[in-house]
Amino acid sequence: MIKTMIENESQYNWAMQRIDELLPNVTDDTPDTDPSSIELYLLSALVQEYEDVHYPIHEPSLIHVLKLRMYEMGLSQAALAKKVGVSPSRICDLLSGKCEPTLKVGRRISKELNIDPAIVLGV
Repeated sequence: MIKTMIENESQYNWAMQRIDELLPNVTDDTPDTDPSSIELYLLSALVQEYEDVHYPIHEPSLIHVLKLRMYEMGLSQAALAKKVGVSPSRICDLLSGKCEPTLKVGRRISKELNIDPAIVLGV
C-alpha cells in the first residue's frame, strides 16, 4: 500500500530536503511531464498538506501587527502615540492587550500605519 501523506517530522524533513534538491532542476520552461517536475509538484502538495495541519498560519493580531509596524517605521511607543493622537499609556494598554482601540483611534491606526482595517477591527 502506498502512503499518500506525510506522517511525521522525519518524513517532512526528507521531503523538504528533496524539494531543495529538485528546485534547481525545474524552471518555468520545464515540461509538466518531466519526472523532476512531477516529483516536485507531488512533494510540494504533500508538504503543504502536512504544514497546514502541523504549522498553521493564523491571522495576525493587532498587537503583533502594531509591534511589527513600529519596528518597520522605527517608532517608539511615544512616537506611535503622537502619530495616532492618543496618550502613551493608551498605546501601552493597546500593546499589552488590556484594551482595544475605539473606532476613531482604529481609523487613525489604519490610516497612519497602513494597517488593513480588518486587522484593526479584529474581523
